[in-house]
Formats: sequence, C-alpha cells, structure tokens
Amino acid sequence: MSSTPFENCAYEVRQDIVETHKDAWGRIASPGTWLDGARRLAVVAEIRQARSCDFCSEIKEALSPYAVTGAHSVTGALSDAEVELIHRTVSDPGRLTEPWTAEVLDSDLTQGEFVEIVGIIAMVSVMDTCTMALGLPDTDLPDAIAGEPTRYLPPGAKVNAAWLPIVEPEDAVETDEPLYPSPKVGYIYRGLSMVPESMRNYWALANTHYLPGEYVYQFDKSIRAIKRPQMEIIAARVSALHQCAY
Repeated sequence: MSSTPFENCAYEVRQDIVETHKDAWGRIASPGTWLDGARRLAVVAEIRQARSCDFCSEIKEALSPYAVTGAHSVTGALSDAEVELIHRTVSDPGRLTEPWTAEVLDSDLTQGEFVEIVGIIAMVSVMDTCTMALGLPDTDLPDAIAGEPTRYLPPGAKVNAAWLPIVEPEDAVETDEPLYPSPKVGYIYRGLSMVPESMRNYWALANTHYLPGEYVYQFDKSIRAIKRPQMEIIAARVSALHQCAY
C-alpha cells in the first residue's frame, strides 16, 4: 500500500485529483452522519476485503445470487448486515433488489447507516480504481479522527422514486446545507441525499474525475484532455460492464 495518494506514480496526475483524494480520505476518516471515523474506516477495510471474497465470486458467477450458499470472507470488524451490504454492493450490484434491501435493513441496520455505507463504497471505488489503473497500490488508510456522528436527518427525505428515502430538490431546506447545484438534477445525483454530507463528499470526488455539474449538459465543450464523446463512450462501456442501469 501507499501512505500518500499517487506516491511514486509514473504518470503525471492532475493536481486537483491529488488534492481531492487527500480531502476524500480525510473526510472518510472523520465522523460522518451516522458512523464515527473508526467505523467508517472499518467499512473501507471490508470493501477491500470483498474484492478477494470467494463467496462473492461464487455469487457473481451463479445464475441467481440465491443459488449458492456460504459465508463471506470478512475482517471481523462489522456486523453481518454491514458485511452483506458491503460485499453484495461491491461484487454484484447489478442484481440488488428491493426485497434484499429490506432484508438488510431488518438485520439491525438503519436507513441512514445503509446510505452512508453505500456512499463510502462509491468513494472508495472511485479512488481505488483510479490508483489501480495507474499501477499503484491501494492508499493506506489514515488514522480515525475522533468525534461523534451528527445524526442529521433531512426533514424532506421521503420514499418516492427509490427504495430508500431521498430529498427531492423542492423539499430541500436550509439546514440540509448546499444539496443540489440546480433545481434540475437527475436521480443519479439524488441517490445519497438522505445523508447530505455523504452526497456532497461523493460528488466532490466524482466531479473531479468526471465533470462539475455546470458542464454536464455542455456537450460541445470539454475541460478535460479527451473530448466529451470519448468520455461518454468510456462511461457507457464501464457502466455496461458493471451492470449499471445508468
């Protein structure tokens, strides 16, 4: 592993990516909305553990995820519900269902914890995939930062177009702090909105790797080294390989 993101990288990496990764790891190590820093880092360790889990591989190869029985290879730091959420989301996200979500939540995991863990999975997937593509080892986990979760629940969060509550743009309030860049945002942007901090943390990272929101619909322009159509071809192929409905 590497103690610093992009340490000893053979390629030039944009400085905004370097800084965003540093900031993201610091945010992951800090108390969140429902999980403290130590538990958030335990989630990261379990995410990485899931990549080499034999049971996850069997599930992914099976015709149905329920056609095989076994046990996940785990770090031992988290509950069974957290392990199931992390391993299935990491290894076989294209076949997650609403009944499966309800079953995980019934196993002593709150909706807020569920969303926050998914947000961490999304962030770690971006960062670890980036360093892997550059031929670098995973970045070492930082030390946990002490403190208590805020336990903030947006008053406008409700079940509408998703299996868990989300905040529609018209339901956002001042205490949510900045939530959306504009009143018109896609549902992919709203997915983590039940935990606004997680949503902001993820999009700060994703926008640096992809595009800030104000450029998304400017299809004739590019602020990156490759053209926009090239970016979208890559994004579409990756989404297809990951069985992503996007």
